[in-house]
Amino acid sequence: MENKFTPTEFISVVNQTLDYAYSSVLIEGEIASFKVNQGKWVFFDIKDEESSVSCFMSLFQMRLPLEDGMKVVVRGVPKITKWGKFSFTVQAVTPVGEGSLKKAYELLKKKLTDEGLFALEKKRELPKNLAKIGVISSTQAAGYADFIKIINARWGGLDVQVAHTQVQGLDAPDQMIRALKYFNEKSEVQLIVMIRGGGSADDLACFNDEELVRAIAASRIPVATGIGHEVDESLADLAADIRASTPSNLAELITPDKNAMLDMVCEKVDKAGIVIMRKIDEQIKENSENLTRAMQEIEGKIKEVLDSIIQKQKILDALNPEATLKRGYAIISGKISPGSVVKITTFNKDIKAKVEEINERK
Repeated sequence: MENKFTPTEFISVVNQTLDYAYSSVLIEGEIASFKVNQGKWVFFDIKDEESSVSCFMSLFQMRLPLEDGMKVVVRGVPKITKWGKFSFTVQAVTPVGEGSLKKAYELLKKKLTDEGLFALEKKRELPKNLAKIGVISSTQAAGYADFIKIINARWGGLDVQVAHTQVQGLDAPDQMIRALKYFNEKSEVQLIVMIRGGGSADDLACFNDEELVRAIAASRIPVATGIGHEVDESLADLAADIRASTPSNLAELITPDKNAMLDMVCEKVDKAGIVIMRKIDEQIKENSENLTRAMQEIEGKIKEVLDSIIQKQKILDALNPEATLKRGYAIISGKISPGSVVKITTFNKDIKAKVEEINERK
């Protein structure tokens, strides 16, 4: 027996079927017939050589400039409107291909530059006495591993809080925005670091998302970026307070070199010794009767300098991760979840282990 529906019932059934079968769909094609109605609604077709699909979205969802001829990937859901027309309700759009990516980048860059979002006078310097940083990155990415390795080798002892996010793809911008919001509202970090290693223009396109760029510029906490290779420039870089060419370069920018610090201390000691010897000569020439008192003063100065050196050496030794490993501790890196493989570093061994079980300490 054939089913009989009212128009409303039929549209409802078709939409339920579409939602069940295609709850989320990606379509790649070229934009055509782009228009904005009433400053609220965006309509366009996405087409290939033979067919086109009508698309609809609200204006606030359009997080990059779009225009006819751009090649894009749209994510959304197919729907039948109450007038019986087919429409593809868009959830997210990203350009693909060098030409479309460049065009979207230039249009948005001009818009945000005209607003003053990238103005140099808005940039903040690296916080002094940096002790706590928040990192936004994929913990499985090589750029993240390089960053952590270098900051530990150069200084060590930093409190590093990590927000694991995707760093490419349609979902990446929203995940990074949520991480920025978390660090600004729930954390006490002094600097937020956003890092990603090199990749294609398509891979790095998420760092040109308008909402992400605005979130970086509006951050209460200074933001530093190390994205891609030296030749790569993203709008996230332009909005950040501090920009580095790569994750490794960013690690070098934000941490002092403990070896250079030790050299500086030694240089100060040498200069202090010269000053001390000069004072000895002056005291001898001026008045031999005051020599004993002068020597006592000089000895006191020497003791102050030596005490300062010893204290700084203790700080450097305490911050050395190798010293921690020598005491029997180990460093675990990798994703900590049941079934994952982690790397365990001891003083003289690198160990790979599989996580069997995770229990909360009481």
